[in-house]
Amino acid sequence: MNPNSQPTNPGNLFIAVILSMALLLGFHFFYERPKLEEMRRAQALQQAAKTLDKAAPEKVLTPETPKDRAALIVASKRIKIDSPALQGSINLTGARFDDLALPRYRAALDPASPPVTLLSPSGSLTPTPGYYADFGWLADAPLSVPQTDTVWQVDGNDKLRPGAPVTMHWENGEGLRFERSIALDDNYMFTITDRVRNQNDKPVTIHPYALIMHQTKPDQRDLAFGHTGPMGVFEGVLQEHGYGSLEEKLEIIETSVGGWMGFSDKYWLTALIPNPTEKFTATFRHAREPTQKAEQGRYQVDFRGAPVTIAPQTTQDYTRHFFAGAKRVELLSAYSEQLNIEKFELAIDFGWFRFLTKPMLLTLNWLGEQLGSVGLAILVLTILVKLLVLPLGIKSYRSMAKMKILQPEMARLQERFKDDRQRFSIEMMEVYKREKISPLSGCLPLLAQMPVFFALYKVLYIGIEMRHAPFFGWIQDLSAPDPSNLINLFGLLPFTAPAFLHIGAWPILMGVSMFFLQKMSPAPTDPIQKSVITWMPVMFTIMLAPTMPAGLIIYWTWSNLISMLQQYLIFRRIAKH
Repeated sequence: MNPNSQPTNPGNLFIAVILSMALLLGFHFFYERPKLEEMRRAQALQQAAKTLDKAAPEKVLTPETPKDRAALIVASKRIKIDSPALQGSINLTGARFDDLALPRYRAALDPASPPVTLLSPSGSLTPTPGYYADFGWLADAPLSVPQTDTVWQVDGNDKLRPGAPVTMHWENGEGLRFERSIALDDNYMFTITDRVRNQNDKPVTIHPYALIMHQTKPDQRDLAFGHTGPMGVFEGVLQEHGYGSLEEKLEIIETSVGGWMGFSDKYWLTALIPNPTEKFTATFRHAREPTQKAEQGRYQVDFRGAPVTIAPQTTQDYTRHFFAGAKRVELLSAYSEQLNIEKFELAIDFGWFRFLTKPMLLTLNWLGEQLGSVGLAILVLTILVKLLVLPLGIKSYRSMAKMKILQPEMARLQERFKDDRQRFSIEMMEVYKREKISPLSGCLPLLAQMPVFFALYKVLYIGIEMRHAPFFGWIQDLSAPDPSNLINLFGLLPFTAPAFLHIGAWPILMGVSMFFLQKMSPAPTDPIQKSVITWMPVMFTIMLAPTMPAGLIIYWTWSNLISMLQQYLIFRRIAKH
């Protein structure tokens, strides 16, 4: 030991150790860990691409040159689909469902606009991206089964219509004959029945599969109040996955007996429906090239059924269903009962209060049919809801009426004890006690009504009946914002105002009704709260006018007017006593 050396300071040693550990941890978390995460991510993307390939015999990530949808359809042999609810065709190459339109619904408000396009061929980006469904077989052992490039041969009828199914076949040259029958009902449900004939002297085992592919990320602008994206019901439980969640997880696997899976939009649905007694494995997938951004990848929903063994010189049948169409609650509920599809109507996002939302939606549909107008149905439904919660409303309005009568006395107390907030609160509670008024009596009934109002709000947002449904005057689409605009004097000035300055006539009426409804209610004693509440109608009008559907604005305005009438009658009755 060097006699001139100084004793080691334990504090300095401790600091040195801490700094060294911090340096090592920092190097790991800020340099090594990100590089490892990037490597893991790249490997996961490659694995997802391989898994996506394995789910169906197609190289789905092969780069394709975007082509025109119509040109791709004309370039292939097809079976025509002709029904009042669906039009399009089935590609005989792969027997793929890749051309479907909904003639009952137009893409735009203009009656001359084309029907809503639901499915499109692979590789098409104009005017709609690739979105299609495949059905087939997978073999564990080396065995020729139909592929996505297999050209099927039509037997007899070559036009698919309700009550007139089409059949096709393909032989693998190894003793197996694959036959397929496709039937369509009067709405949006296909029945796909495969028959496999084994003409060999040995049994063969194959797995049925089906998939739905989105080749690009769908438009996500209309996500404010409902789920869109991959979803399904497995073991009786609804599972909803956003596109962003799938981009992060890459693969989500579910195993179930019975159920369904597919892609849901606000108004439209495509769904795969296995045999309700069959155990299957469903997978939600996202895959992309490592150099691609997440939204540039592809999204797939598929299922793989239980193995099917076909004995020598026998035939085996296998049936599944495919839904592609509009999400009408009565139709989905009917399919759920007829085909034993568990909770199929939950493809409609009823929200937390589904026990209220579904009956309301059914009532709105019935009223629309009886009155011949969805707009009138909204007005009548609002009245029915107001009658439903009338006992709670009366209790609330009576409490507010008594508080409004006491406002002059509250103002005197506030002036008297303006420098002593605690004493003012004590005196105010004494007045409430003397007059037998509970400050919460006006709030609790309103809180109890909130589930009903939220359910009605949800109904008006998700209901396909509002889409392109006209009302009186200038409102021709209850699902779109009011097209009129105060900024250009409702069209008198020759310019179009920016979207954020769009304030229509109905939003203005909504704001005015909110203002007068507040004036009828007792004002808060706190000046800041009073100022906020006074300006609230203006803020709501400016915020909601550019984006809120006209149907919801009309409902809100009409609801305010009914509340004003109820308050007026109750206040007047109490004032007489």
